[in-house]
Amino acid sequence: MAKQQFRIGTFNLNNLVLPEVEYYHGESYSVADYRQKVDWTARQLDRMQVDLVGFQEIFQPEALADVLATTQSAQQHQLVMADGIGKGPGVALATRFPVLGQRVYVDFPPESWLSVDAEKARIPLTSFSHPVLAVDVELPNGMHCTVFVVHLKSKRPTMFREVDRTDPVEIAKGQARSLIRRAAEATALRYILMEKLRDRRYPVIVMGDVNDNDTAVTTQLVSGQPPWECWPFRRKVPVWDTLLYQVKDIQARLGYGDHYYTHIHNGHYDSLDHIMVSEEFAPRNRNHIGQVIYVSVYNDHLFDQTLLDDQIERWKSDHGQVVATIALDD
Repeated sequence: MAKQQFRIGTFNLNNLVLPEVEYYHGESYSVADYRQKVDWTARQLDRMQVDLVGFQEIFQPEALADVLATTQSAQQHQLVMADGIGKGPGVALATRFPVLGQRVYVDFPPESWLSVDAEKARIPLTSFSHPVLAVDVELPNGMHCTVFVVHLKSKRPTMFREVDRTDPVEIAKGQARSLIRRAAEATALRYILMEKLRDRRYPVIVMGDVNDNDTAVTTQLVSGQPPWECWPFRRKVPVWDTLLYQVKDIQARLGYGDHYYTHIHNGHYDSLDHIMVSEEFAPRNRNHIGQVIYVSVYNDHLFDQTLLDDQIERWKSDHGQVVATIALDD
């Protein structure tokens, strides 16, 4: 008898907003562009065939509702939205599974605030640049699971208005500010995740645009640091209990190829969009309740603009989509 399977995905929508609504200074979609964006996004979702999908860069839930209504595969999915902070975009989850509860995090837990020198020099960052959405769902086997949809601070330099934006030193300072914010957000997210991960046999999924590749320190702050290989087994177990596992790495161990990239910028092929799962879905965990068995990246609409004069149509996403298939144990 075949095992029950379900598919999860993450999708950065690249500014999904209703037509003729300014989302950034001087930027909006015409009715025709909006229709193209809705249709293209719906076609991508139909290719992905996901039961759970996390979205980033949504300005209005009505626009995402239009997308779901246009699909063949996700019309009946329930939509859970976390509004953006200020005028910024939010995140959302569309799910075929029953929703049991939801929470939105905007402020860092005070215990996660960072300081440089034993609380004498605290970094004045206490909130996320985009909300973190946590949704409790019931899986097909009746087990409960919490899905986190995240969008961490981008690599785009954070620069002050009065500086010369072409000055290499100012650009470096701006990139450092963005990195510091992303690291602070990753640390706060890690603290929030501990409530679900520590000392519990409870499945957790984290998906979204973390704006860094899988080996970056900020990404590993979210997933956790594996125990030192020389530790005895009894010391490793509680650390393993709090780790998240990249579906990208699970796939790499199952096959022989690695063609994982979700974004191309200035000729650099990066993996910014990730799905991470707790040990309950990790094949190497002897007590797993399910296993990641396949990972797909839908990136065939991306191309290296340093090699061509073409540009990606503004109604497409500039990110690839990631889909993981999980088989539940009997």
